[in-house]
Amino acid sequence: MKVYLDDARPTPDGWHRVYRPEEAIVLLKQGTVSEISLDQDLGDHEHGTGYDVLLWIEEAAVT
Repeated sequence: MKVYLDDARPTPDGWHRVYRPEEAIVLLKQGTVSEISLDQDLGDHEHGTGYDVLLWIEEAAVT
């Protein structure tokens, strides 16, 4: 599955759109993500950004 984390731009064909970092992380935990696109500026930073997903990926890779 290709995951597209973005709150503003149109979702490319063939990608599954999520709006919040925690949604992307849930999908990553399932182990079915083949590609991921992360928007850094999600507008409301209260729920995190694409960078938070990168931090999770880094932590998951070393544990």
